[in-house]
Amino acid sequence: MTAGRSPAVFSRVAIIGLGLVGGSIAAGLGQRKLAREIVAFDLNLDSLEKGLAQGLITRAAASVVSAVADADLVIIAVPVLSSEAVLRDIPATATITDVGSVKAPLMAASQAVFGRMLPTLVPGHPIAGSERHGVSAANPDLFIDHKVILTPAGDTDPAALSRVRDMWESLGAEVLEMDPHHHDEVLAQTSHLPHLLAYALVDTLSAQGDSLEIFQYAAGGFRDFSRIAASDPVMWRDIFDANGPAVLDILDRYMTELGALRELIAARDSARLQEVFTRAKAARDHFTALQAVTRESVAGNSSGDEVAERSQGNDHDVSQEQESGRR
Repeated sequence: MTAGRSPAVFSRVAIIGLGLVGGSIAAGLGQRKLAREIVAFDLNLDSLEKGLAQGLITRAAASVVSAVADADLVIIAVPVLSSEAVLRDIPATATITDVGSVKAPLMAASQAVFGRMLPTLVPGHPIAGSERHGVSAANPDLFIDHKVILTPAGDTDPAALSRVRDMWESLGAEVLEMDPHHHDEVLAQTSHLPHLLAYALVDTLSAQGDSLEIFQYAAGGFRDFSRIAASDPVMWRDIFDANGPAVLDILDRYMTELGALRELIAARDSARLQEVFTRAKAARDHFTALQAVTRESVAGNSSGDEVAERSQGNDHDVSQEQESGRR
């Protein structure tokens, strides 16, 4: 949010899909008194009941049409391939955003429904998350000090873009803008490929006869890496379906590198193995140092305990948690 400006207060926010992401947005808006009314729709009635019981939403709608009526902001938090069905029930005059990990499906859905990329549609993607699932895990502070990528088109309505940006900044996020196609390429490398590898590793090890022993003695590194294999399978099926070409490109490059490492191990070429490991460590250390600089900057405005607590958060792709609201 621009310095000196008061946070936007919405009359009615409609959230379609009340899982961890949608629930956390509702919780954050409610806690900060940024919306007079928060209406949600979800095919999972239990999620709506929990949202009401937790005080996250003011009303549970019986349909998308009912939820978005007179809303000045509509947030789509459903699996990416469900966006077209949702858009068909939203008026073209509404300010709309989403939280999907892939932007191409939303752009295609807008073309299919409205015949163009709707100027009031501002695609978004929060880079934050939790290993916990569902609206019961909703956290009003989930997005604090995490990045949110917006991917507006050239003719995006400036007022709609400003409204969505203000919403995310009011929830404590750092908002960036990116070309949607570039976004999908970057996320294929930094989020989608790691999830694919985690699924493959856990599936490979669990298929072995002694898998119980393997998991019993797994070290911290395995637990950290394999944690994302607990992500919602339907959600990730849709992501790989939607972003297949970009994922295949980085997967092919990764498999080439993995094949080269296999050859080095087979040849017992320890010197070249060490070169690869040293190069990778240097890249990781550089990335860690950049993160430390960012956290030191945050520390200037927060207590040490707050920064330490936030640093424990998980930067995995939050869109994986959109397990509710499936159509």
